[in-house]
Amino acid sequence: MSERLEATVSEGVLQLRRPGTEWLSTGWNGGRERAPAVYNVSVPEGWHCERLAPYVEARLERAGFDEAGPVLLTGVDLEHARGARCGPVTAYATAGVSNPAALPMEPPGGALPDGRVEPTAGTVNLVVFTTRALAAGALANLVAAAAEAKAATLLAATGIPGTTTDAVVVGHDPDGRTGEFSGSATAVGAATRACVRETVLASLRSRYGDLERAAEAASDAPYGTSTDVEASVVRLE
Repeated sequence: MSERLEATVSEGVLQLRRPGTEWLSTGWNGGRERAPAVYNVSVPEGWHCERLAPYVEARLERAGFDEAGPVLLTGVDLEHARGARCGPVTAYATAGVSNPAALPMEPPGGALPDGRVEPTAGTVNLVVFTTRALAAGALANLVAAAAEAKAATLLAATGIPGTTTDAVVVGHDPDGRTGEFSGSATAVGAATRACVRETVLASLRSRYGDLERAAEAASDAPYGTSTDVEASVVRLE
């Protein structure tokens, strides 16, 4: 079986295909499932939808994709999608920062948000696949590894760690070489960090022209959020 994801773009939908893969998704209708493909669907500017299931079904049908799999939604045009490979890992990203989610280290104080977000204008979506067969905890940790790398990359490039609608899908080959861990000192973890860094930077450069303009887009964004509320620290007795 192929060790790579087969990438196909049709009608604003990116299909990443690799039969026999087990996926873990943080996106819409996410969770763990075994499926032959994963999808990243580009939505138009100002898009809003109350009933996602029929919308997604219609988009996949129009694109000619009939295989099941996790689905992510992005406001980024798929011409800016980028992929990277390193060791046992392949990753793809679409990166837009027009709805930044800031996390100030000296919060000015404020209220918790109500959960409502603006239309999906940006979004950093990641799909990470490894040929290793990861233990359950290692697969879950791969989400953390990818998110950590995404946040570090975005902070360095744009000054914000993410957007209001970021999502990650990770996948592994259940029949591959066993991997008990996926931390940064493992081949899978290190390769994931490298792939995420390269794909996010490449997607940002494609969409904005250079990283300076990406940083300007994040700072000048008309919407987004900042976690200004301050939590109370609890000391163990």
